[in-house]
Amino acid sequence: MAELTTTLQEASSKPKLKNLAPWLLSGPGTLFFLTLLGMPLLMTLILSFNSFDYAAGIITTFSLDNYLEVLKDSYFHEIFLRTYGISLAVVVLCIAIGVPEAYILSRMRNPWRSLFLVVTLAPLLISVVVRTLGWVLLIGGNGLLGKTLEALGLADASSGNLMYTHTGVIMALVHVLVPFMVISVWAALQKLDSAVEHAGLSLGASHATVFRRIVIPQVLPGILSGSLIVFALAASAFATPAIIGGRRLKVAATAAYDEYLNTMNWPLGAAIAIVLLVANVALVMSYNRMMERRFRRTLG
Repeated sequence: MAELTTTLQEASSKPKLKNLAPWLLSGPGTLFFLTLLGMPLLMTLILSFNSFDYAAGIITTFSLDNYLEVLKDSYFHEIFLRTYGISLAVVVLCIAIGVPEAYILSRMRNPWRSLFLVVTLAPLLISVVVRTLGWVLLIGGNGLLGKTLEALGLADASSGNLMYTHTGVIMALVHVLVPFMVISVWAALQKLDSAVEHAGLSLGASHATVFRRIVIPQVLPGILSGSLIVFALAASAFATPAIIGGRRLKVAATAAYDEYLNTMNWPLGAAIAIVLLVANVALVMSYNRMMERRFRRTLG
């Protein structure tokens, strides 16, 4: 009887252990995530509610003045509008470049496909700062692009300089981020059955129609994920806007950096960082829900 009772108790405890298994397996990763990311964010959030005085420094208190300044000051409105305007332009250009590039790569045969895939993704192995400095040498006043336009009579020495302009920042960010779009679309294209394309062509559809009506709807999840990655990285980018845009063309990340290190107003810099984080999360989640609904509607 005692053995039967022990067996029943062990059997009843197994479902409990099975239910706890996901929590036990995800526990170390969750703890690691909260330690390395959650704690700095929490400390930044607490810091953003403090006050700052140029004579006394950081004053430990609870105040919403920093958030009110960020949300009401037209100076910060311009910075955030510039940040998201540049980010949207970068996303559109990355889609226009990355989707056809990934499609062409997926239709190549080895060894050319492997070679060009390595060439496309090779920039990810180089530091963002190094790539951005390369763009400085290319689009600066004495750069190759400016001198070429000047030699062709298409621009003078001043207009050929794309430094400290929206165009220069967008070009450099597209070069930095387009591999992420290629990777996302490439992964979606691996699930695409080429027989579906051949069926469309055999029924009289053109290549452009097959690409628009068959390929694009099926790789839409890859385009969606790539757009989210590119948008989030472009909106929070610091090195490229700081080097190409300089102090003339501030974005949210460089504005927070200036508050931290130039004016030493850490609470205001923390408030800018938190507002940027909340705005990025809200925009990414809204875009994700909108595209998922459209994707479901397209495929019925």
